[in-house]
Parts: sequence; C-alpha cells; structure tokens
Amino acid sequence: MSQSQEYHEELQKVQDKDFTHNWVSSSAFLFYLQIACVVALLFGACYMLYSKRFEKPEVTIQSSTLYTPQYK
Repeated sequence: MSQSQEYHEELQKVQDKDFTHNWVSSSAFLFYLQIACVVALLFGACYMLYSKRFEKPEVTIQSSTLYTPQYK
C-alpha cells in the first residue's frame, strides 16, 4: 500500500506542475499571453504607421493658378 501511496503523491505533484491539469495557472498564463500579443500587435501597427507615414509629393502648379497669379 505504501508503494501506491507514493505513486499517487508523485502523480499529484506532476499534475500540479502540469499546465493542462491546473486551470488557475493556465488561465493566468493565457491571459498574460493575450495581453502580450495585443501589445505586440499595437506596437507593430504603430511602428508601421510611423515608418510608412504619408509624405507630401512635389506637385507642379501652374503660375496662373496661384493665390497671386503671375501671367505672362
């Protein structure tokens, strides 16, 4: 009986440390993993928007259409 008792105690120790058997630690881990993924996604999106921001193109404007037009 002692052998069986030791086996069950050892099995309980392993299951306590196992990710799938302890829903309290696994749910906390998954929560923090989701938070980390959202932060990484937001950081990546902000960096992409910052690096690919809109740049004003150089547009040639006719001198007759300016605020103070210049005619030939």
